[in-house]
Amino acid sequence: MAALPPVLYHYFSTPLPYARTLALQEKLHQIQLSLRRTSSHKDILLLLQHRPVYTAGRRQTEDDVQSERSRLTNIGADFVTTARGGQLTYHGPGQIVGYPLLDLGRTSPALGIRDYICKMQKMMQLHLMEAHGVPHIPSDNTGVFVDPTTKIASIGVQVRHRLTTHGFAMNATKEPLEWFNRIVACGLADVKAGCIESAAGKEIDVKDVAYGLVHTFGQVYGRHMEKLDSENAAESWEAILSLEEEASSAGAWLKAPLS
Repeated sequence: MAALPPVLYHYFSTPLPYARTLALQEKLHQIQLSLRRTSSHKDILLLLQHRPVYTAGRRQTEDDVQSERSRLTNIGADFVTTARGGQLTYHGPGQIVGYPLLDLGRTSPALGIRDYICKMQKMMQLHLMEAHGVPHIPSDNTGVFVDPTTKIASIGVQVRHRLTTHGFAMNATKEPLEWFNRIVACGLADVKAGCIESAAGKEIDVKDVAYGLVHTFGQVYGRHMEKLDSENAAESWEAILSLEEEASSAGAWLKAPLS
């Protein structure tokens, strides 16, 4: 069997607006779909931080989230309803978000959705232990927990035509925690958000976490990782640069929720 092509990765240095990042994922998904039977078809991993935003998953109806939308936008965050799995959660600076855009049909046998999610969870657990000396504990809930009531990372994926979108989020610094305190994240009323910084007892550089996750992603999924650029994915690169330029000109965001 021929070796799988590398996964092309890109880290955005500026926090991105959520809705525009959602549109980028959709554009890249369409590129992948149109090229999947050619040698130009690429698997991609996007790593980034978002500007402050609360997102609802497909398990929630508009009636469920209407009052939350009003309350949360009033404290200075965006609010977006998405097609990913899961329920209400938060994304923002200090948290690394990963969007793997992979073709699950490329492997032989094809990688099932459950195995794909299990590998994602294992990847984050492994990074926590190897890079930061932070062990996880088993949980009946999806995500990564450092104790029975402290969740440090979440997973919410979407798969269409065996192509993945959305992905995972891991709290690196303490900055996201106050935002999480304003909601019941992922429908877990007895669970609070944690972060690597608190669990490891040291200052954390978000960029270091991002590149550490690139390494562990390749290790767990058995893929070579290669930086995405204009030569190996020209059309995707153009869309990525456009969003980076937009993010750079978007101005500041709140550092913590308003009282």
